Order: sequence, then C-alpha cells, then structure tokens
Amino acid sequence: MNEFELDEELLLEDMDTPEDDGNKSERGSSAAYRGVPLYQLKLEYSREIFFAPVNENPPLAAGTSVVIPTRFGDDIALVLGVAKNPTGVSKNTFVSIVRVAAEGDLKKRKALEEREGGAYTIFHEKVDKHHLSMKLLCTHFLFDESKILFFFSAETRIDFRELVKDLVAVFKVRIELRQIGARDEARLSGGLGMCGRPICCNAISDKLRSVSIRMAKDQNLSLNSMKISGQCGRLLCCLSYENEWYAEARKNLPQEGVVIHYDDAVFHVSAVNPIARIVQISGDDGRVLEIPVGRFLQRHNHWEIGA
Repeated sequence: MNEFELDEELLLEDMDTPEDDGNKSERGSSAAYRGVPLYQLKLEYSREIFFAPVNENPPLAAGTSVVIPTRFGDDIALVLGVAKNPTGVSKNTFVSIVRVAAEGDLKKRKALEEREGGAYTIFHEKVDKHHLSMKLLCTHFLFDESKILFFFSAETRIDFRELVKDLVAVFKVRIELRQIGARDEARLSGGLGMCGRPICCNAISDKLRSVSIRMAKDQNLSLNSMKISGQCGRLLCCLSYENEWYAEARKNLPQEGVVIHYDDAVFHVSAVNPIARIVQISGDDGRVLEIPVGRFLQRHNHWEIGA
C-alpha cells in the first residue's frame, strides 16, 4: 500500500448537458442575497467565480488577493470588486474569506506557479510512457500543497490508474486528474471569439448554460454551423444571453407561417424581427410587405392588421 492516497476517480465535467434544474436553484438562492453587498472573487486558474460577505470597512479594493476555501482546499482568489446587487449566487459559490493574502502568501503562490511548469513536463513524460491519448490543459498546486490538480481532455474515457501511481511517486502528494468536455476546455484555455473579443465563457462567466439551435432560429441567425459555433465546436454561449428577451418579445408577435387576411388577399407571415419591430408577410398574389408590429392585433386567436 502506497503511503500517499491515490485519487483515481474519473470525473467527467462536460457542461453541455442541460442545466435547467441548476439554474432554477441558483436563481432561488440569489434572491436571498439581493441587495446585500458581496465581494465577487475569481480563481484565476479555473476561472470560477465566488462571492463572499463584505466585512471590512472600507471594502477591499479590486485586485486584492485573498485566501478562500474551495472544494479542493484553501487557495488564493482575486477580488474583482463589490457586487451591490449580486445575481447567480448559490450555496456552492458562497464562501468566507479566510484572510487577505500577505506578501509571504503571494511569494509562495509565485513559487508554486513555477513548480507547475515543471509538473506539466513530467505529466507529458508519464503520459507518453503509458501511451495514453490525453491533452493536458492546466496544472495547479493547491495553496496548502496538499494536492496537485491536472485538468485534461480526451476523446474517450481514460484508464489513468497507473499514471496516477507514477505521478504520486514523483510528487509525493495527492494527485487528482479531472477530465473535462469541449466547452470547459475552451473556458480554461481562453482565446478570441469571432467578435474579436475574449470568449465569454473565459472572460465573462464561469457558468456554461445549455444552448440550443432553437435559440439561433428565434434570433433570426444563420443556421450555418460555422457561423454559430464557438472555438469549442459547440453552439455559441452568447446565444443564450438574449434568448429570454427574444422569447418574451415573440409572445406578443405573430409566428412565422400564420395566415392573415389583408387588403383583400391572403398573406403568410414569412419573417419576424423583434429588434426592428417589423413583421414581413408574403401574399398569394406575390406581394411581400413589411409591417410595423404596432399594427398587428390579436382577436379571438386570430391576427389582424389594423390601420
């Protein structure tokens, strides 16, 4: 029996699965913190966002490093600022600040980052030795040096038990390997989106919400997969940002295909533009008209065009 504990659990964290239940519970938790100022904190290695109560007066300035508890152990996080009306606060993202990071803490974190570079090389050597198809994305030493985290991606499930034994023999601490999906890989790696700005999952939010092709249709976007997919190869995260607005706006507008009698002719709704507030209708007589949404009236489940 090795004196060092092996963590051989294969934890798949592909966030592409629907998260409706999680989102509901998150929204419910947020209500408890609404109007209560909270620090917004970020773990830089994983891009995760946390919230902590504001107990200092004056509050800590943005850019301050603090020590917080995480699910892996104590670690250093960066204060992004004070959220006066926070949203997205769930029990899993609420922490208490252990202390403000002292100069010694920052030097230690710097030293650990240098060791992470060496660990990256060793990991690749051991992977080649065992002929495993794994792409290492991130190596992170916990601040208390109780564990080393290796985040990797792979096309299939990987049996890495022998690899973990070799890594434990080298580093003499607990080793945890975490396999993540394509969207999380992009979140950790970062990069620029087609808009020219840093990709949303890396720069804006650590929550990867479910995205569907229906969202692209409701927003009148091209269904060309090259135009609505991110660098992860999945649908763009930003499709979900305005989806709620589009869904609400379309409730008060006729849907594509609806038949409308107008100007002594039969028309069909061919396109709806909620932003421009224009509805395009095509007539059986060949005419194509663009009508402001304010002229559409719904009576007895039928749509009419007023003067």
